Amino acid sequence: MSLGNFNLHHPATVAEACALGARFGRQAAYLAGGTELLVDLRSGRKSVAEVISLGSIPGLKGVRAIAGGIEIGATTPLAVIAESPLVIANFPALAEGIATMAGRQVRNLGTIGGNFSCGVPCSDTPPIVCVAGGRVALVAADGSEREVAAEKFVLAPRVTVLQPGEIVTAIRLPNQPAHSGASFQRFSLRRGSALAVASVVAWVRLEKKNIAEARIYMGAVGPVALAATQAAASLVGKPATAEAFAKAGDLAAAEAQPISDLRGSADYRRDIVAVLATRALTAAVQRAEGGDR
Repeated sequence: MSLGNFNLHHPATVAEACALGARFGRQAAYLAGGTELLVDLRSGRKSVAEVISLGSIPGLKGVRAIAGGIEIGATTPLAVIAESPLVIANFPALAEGIATMAGRQVRNLGTIGGNFSCGVPCSDTPPIVCVAGGRVALVAADGSEREVAAEKFVLAPRVTVLQPGEIVTAIRLPNQPAHSGASFQRFSLRRGSALAVASVVAWVRLEKKNIAEARIYMGAVGPVALAATQAAASLVGKPATAEAFAKAGDLAAAEAQPISDLRGSADYRRDIVAVLATRALTAAVQRAEGGDR
């Protein structure tokens, strides 16, 4: 199938890109890596008259240290993020999660801004950024800037807080506290380009061998990245034991909202969530104990 007919624009600045988006409204789509948009255009899922490429805009690529954390430019390729020393030092779970996504060719093209902006429930980076306490930086056509908590960015499948003419410019991750750690666990039907059947990312902070704080997010088992709040709450103040992790895994499975599709039934996905949550918590605690955040 063809991509259809559309006009391709190459703005040189964020302001120009936003102005074009505001001018064309819902008839326009932004293009970063194209790993999601081009598939949608070819399949007919999406049809637009104007495509606005963000690839030539300076300042939207790269990983930078900022006050209190790191900033990842929206059009930074996923492969670059996974290999970034700043990401590996600040929040290695993001690097590890990206390394499990798709194949190398897709990671070389796909961007973290695109992974967020598409709003697809099985996107892998949103739950990882959510568990890290990350935020999404946006710029609108009038030049105004705002930050949105990552967990508030996607509202429903393929629906985000983005308004016409507004684009994601960066993902920001805060520095992580001492004695904390996180782990991303993913299950797909095959290696390579397969979409996740389910994913779980867990974050913990330890105090004297007990879990002082915990956060758990799930991917591909709900309309958006879901917080397993009951599962996380069950761990607070408890020793980091296999029994506690198994209980939290069962609670997370109960909080999941999966559907049945070609990749698996809802019950199958819940069973997988329980296993992945247990694995993620075990690995997160090991990382917290070792001081490698």
